[in-house]
Amino acid sequence: MRKTIFFGILMIFTLTTTMTFAAKTDLKTATETTAILAKTETKLSAEEEALLFKRVEEIRNMDKSEMTFSEKRELRKELRGIKENVRKNGTIIYISGGTILVIILILLLI
Repeated sequence: MRKTIFFGILMIFTLTTTMTFAAKTDLKTATETTAILAKTETKLSAEEEALLFKRVEEIRNMDKSEMTFSEKRELRKELRGIKENVRKNGTIIYISGGTILVIILILLLI
């Protein structure tokens, strides 16, 4: 009796999920009709990077003991903006732990 109830509930969930996925046909047409934005990458030049790093060094060498809280907050926001700008325009490769494991296994098998 429990098996039939279990399989009945399982079939109900299975059949309803396939119907919900089948009903979402308008998502494909919406993505096809929208304009594709051109990807414009603005890489930092060497001079711009040098200016940013020089500004970071200036901020680090400042005497912050006489600054107000709002001035310190503005400096932190500026440093975060510089860090985000450099990170966004830099080339960083992220490799997850699973990927490293797969690479090691492939190398061991070869």
